[in-house]
Amino acid sequence: MDMRRLVGKNFARLRHEKGLTQEDVAARSGFSQQYISGLESGRRNPTIVTLFELAQALNVSHIDLVLDSAEEGE
Repeated sequence: MDMRRLVGKNFARLRHEKGLTQEDVAARSGFSQQYISGLESGRRNPTIVTLFELAQALNVSHIDLVLDSAEEGE
């Protein structure tokens, strides 16, 4: 799977699980809602620093953003 799409999918799933809107995460992280939308759709290629900051905004590990759920069972 394309890493941008994987990160976007994981980010959106975790954000929904936390009951947060894109605007909520934008306010917590300092990134714009447009950036978060682009991230979730796989159009953004975040740096490791950005991943760490976004993970902090969701109160999850940065590893959760890059973990492929298909590999969890292996």
